[in-house]
Parts: sequence; structure tokens; C-alpha cells
Amino acid sequence: MPHARRQRDAIFANEADGSDPRFVHYTSAENALNIIKTKRLWMRNATCMADYLEVQHGFAILTKFFSDKPRLDAFTTALDQSAPGAAMEAINLFNGWWNNIRDNTYIASISEHRTSEDFHGRLSMWRAFGNASSARVGLVFRVPNFSSAAIALGLMFSPVAYLTEAETHGVIDESIKNFQTSAEFLRGIDRQMIVNYVFTMLVAGVTCLKHEGFHEEREWRAIYSPQRLPSQFVDHSTEVVGGVPQIVYKIPLDGAVSPVLAELDLAAMFDRLIIGPSPYPLAMYEAFKETLTASGVTDAGNKIFASLIPIRS
Repeated sequence: MPHARRQRDAIFANEADGSDPRFVHYTSAENALNIIKTKRLWMRNATCMADYLEVQHGFAILTKFFSDKPRLDAFTTALDQSAPGAAMEAINLFNGWWNNIRDNTYIASISEHRTSEDFHGRLSMWRAFGNASSARVGLVFRVPNFSSAAIALGLMFSPVAYLTEAETHGVIDESIKNFQTSAEFLRGIDRQMIVNYVFTMLVAGVTCLKHEGFHEEREWRAIYSPQRLPSQFVDHSTEVVGGVPQIVYKIPLDGAVSPVLAELDLAAMFDRLIIGPSPYPLAMYEAFKETLTASGVTDAGNKIFASLIPIRS
């Protein structure tokens, strides 16, 4: 996944002081309050996301590539020199899981946060997330690069790629070249591990590829597959979201659940809260200050900011 690796390296290299980079979750004030109180971040089924072509978009692009026999042969041949049959085994494994990936993948979305957005947030995101008539909030967190907590939660944390079909195919071609140039190294890797990595590459390809028109979102995703990689720490419940009854899975941002999750505790990661354009910033400030303090955030009052972008709430 060379494109995703470049995205990851870039954002984690941007912090000159070595601190973890910041991400923001734009949502309604009601949802934000619930996240802070419960220390749980909901993951919704990919079929219920705002982009109605979620998962299907990436699948169509990958299918077009692997349906072209010369391209398929190039992919499998390049890996066969290191792990004979591993590529086709991974592709067949993916095909066997496809219906489950399409119907039972759960996603929580966050966005890259920049210093220029510290006080006012991002206008396009205020417009896009949360009902226009409701109060909106941006929750900003510092997220570690690699975390044993994410492994314990069974989560894949990955940037979204906003690539055209041609660009996506180009990334797969780049992977083929990497297989070839790294053949000697790959021969020293356990064959089943290679199968698993190629399978993960294909899963990421369908779950983290979006139409290029969404690029301003700068989205990253926490992805959960309850039937393929279940975690004892992730609970689920049936909720009504936007009038639609649906199952949601909940990421525990709570070190009290288990010491292994301490690194992803809400209070440990919390950086700031931005109140979106609203006629009630003072009331919201007091409410969030009290709730954040109760959740273990120190000096909460100095970590809450009100956006002054002059748009109607």
C-alpha cells in the first residue's frame, strides 16, 4: 500500500516536536457530548455512510484491474517469485470474504487537523457534518502512529485515498514493482504473513478509496470487521441514527476498560474542542467544560474554543 504509506509518513513527519499528529471528528454537539460522557466512539456500517458508493466504488476499480488478465498475471508473477501462489490465495480469500466486507464493515471517520484550523475549524466540514439547524462541534485528538491498543481493538487505522481509476491502477502497478525489487527480502517472510498482507491490501483498497471529489475532507478511518477480526473490548447495540434503526459498534476510548487501552483513553488523546458557529457558544462552553472535566481532561476550560465564522447555524 505505497500510497497509504506515503500519506501516513507525511502526516506523522509533520510534527516537528515529535508529538503525535492531530485529527478531528466533526459531529453534532449532542453526539460529541455522548462521546465524552461514555468515552465511546461509534462506528457505523459502511452501507449507512454519507457516500452512497462506499466500498462499492473501490471494489469496482480493483475489479477492473484484476479482470484484465495481463495485469492479473503481472501481479501474481511478481509475488510468485518470492511466495509461490500467495497472490492468488490472497485474491481468492478476498473474493470469499467480499460479501461480508461489503455488508459488515464498520467505520468511524476522522479528519486531519491543521494548526490553521485551531480556532475556527474548517468551513466545509461545518457545512457537511451535523444538521444545519443543530449545534456542531469538532473534537480534536492526538493519535499515536502505532498502538497496541488498536491491535487489541481489532482496528485498521488508515488514510482515505482520493484517487481516480487510473491513479489507483498506478498504485497497484507500483506495488508490483515493489514485489519485484524486494523479492529477496520477501523470501525471508513467512508465506502466510504475505498472504495476509496482500489480503489486507485489498480490503484497504475497497474500504479506503473514495471519489476524488471528496478530497477536501482529508479523512482517515478506523475500520472494524466484527466477524473477521472481533475484539472482546468492542461492544455493539442497536440505535436509531437519522431515523434509521441500525447496529453500531463502539470503540472504547477508556483506559478503565483495560490497561491495554490506556494509550487511546479520551483524556490522554484530547487536544481541544471547537464549538461550531452557533448563537449559544457560552452555554455550550460551560456544558462541555463540565463534561470534559468529569471525563478526566485537565484544564478543560482552556481547551475549548468557539468558531467565529459568520455563517448561520
